[in-house]
Amino acid sequence: MKYYAILVAGGSGNRMQNTIAKQFLLLDGKPILMHTLEAFHQCPLNPEILLVLNIHQHAYWEELCNTYSCSIPHQVIKGGEQRFHSVKNGLKAIRGKGIVAVHDAVRPLVSPELISKSFQVAEEKGNCVVGINPTDSIRRIIGGQKSESLNRNEVALIQTPQTFNLDMLRKSYEKPFRNEFTDDASVAEYSGFEINMIDGERENIKITYPEDLEIASIFLKRSLR
Repeated sequence: MKYYAILVAGGSGNRMQNTIAKQFLLLDGKPILMHTLEAFHQCPLNPEILLVLNIHQHAYWEELCNTYSCSIPHQVIKGGEQRFHSVKNGLKAIRGKGIVAVHDAVRPLVSPELISKSFQVAEEKGNCVVGINPTDSIRRIIGGQKSESLNRNEVALIQTPQTFNLDMLRKSYEKPFRNEFTDDASVAEYSGFEINMIDGERENIKITYPEDLEIASIFLKRSLR
């Protein structure tokens, strides 16, 4: 079986309050994106890595690879207007059949073990999405004025990788873009596919706000002990 990984790195990082896109910010001495590349490179299933990046950032990424001596094999693909279009561009660059994991490039602490497990479950069941149970209480907002309590044991916080049989994901992405398509699972579900879930990892955080970098650094140091 052939395995692929599409790393989606099209975000501008406005919430980071920084002029540098968040995937290029340094985490313990090297860009966040390089930590993510390393995690997939260390996966025993040896996926072929495709990095989907804004076209205006390709040259800068090449400079960073030279500066930090990043020699991990990967193909750089032009990003799209929305995450949906970026993933679609990544899928177009893949020939043949196999299993593909789609991952947020700014989740640098995903473990090679979780990546491998997601590939294996998707190969068996057609897809695999990782998520964790919330520890906080959950309420649903109704009409902006009211809210109601939800059972937190019946909801999950969804992470990436989200891993699929290539034929399934290609078919799902034939649909036109909709605003409710927030991830690959929502695209596949809209196309009629049932989603299989496994437990994610608490450390697999998405770098979104400045404090997330500090948290990620703590997790990273702990994992190296």
